[in-house]
Amino acid sequence: MTKEQEWIQSFMQNLDREVKGISPKLFAVSNYKLPYTYEIAQYKNEEIEDWNDLKYETDILIYEQSEQSEESKENWKPRIIIEGKLRKITTHDAITYSQKAETHKNVHPYLRYGILIGNRIHYPLPGRLFRHGQNFDFMLSWTDVKPHPEEWKNLMKIIDLEYQASLDTEEFLFNSRKPDRKHYTTMHKQLILK
Repeated sequence: MTKEQEWIQSFMQNLDREVKGISPKLFAVSNYKLPYTYEIAQYKNEEIEDWNDLKYETDILIYEQSEQSEESKENWKPRIIIEGKLRKITTHDAITYSQKAETHKNVHPYLRYGILIGNRIHYPLPGRLFRHGQNFDFMLSWTDVKPHPEEWKNLMKIIDLEYQASLDTEEFLFNSRKPDRKHYTTMHKQLILK
């Protein structure tokens, strides 16, 4: 296990407990392999007969479990992915993680994607992350490996906002042709810097 994996494991139990305060249907897990592409190997008439999925391992996956019923006990949707890095992030890291975000969003268009950097001491988020992380929906850094109360509060607030953004994105993408759809007249992606 790498130091980054150990660091992420150190707060996963608390994160899983706290996301249920946002919605009791949310769960947080680490090291989950989520598909980023599907390759069609063969068709039968007009139906897909054979396919392969390729997966990337995620540092943190926050998913939503469907309402429990006999038919849907195992139905779930990925809502938020958080990549974790310790201390520093290189240009290569920023490009690689941003590319992972893009490919995951191609398969799950309502997915929200962010990065969390721990143990930054007094350093701000690096400029290379802004420049090369265009597929991130959010970026955070903590001064230490354990978050200060305000840093944890910021993380939970962002998860709450990103969960709602995921739900809204799913709504307007998948229900836009339904007669009883919600009608939107405005969309604005807000930028907040602290």
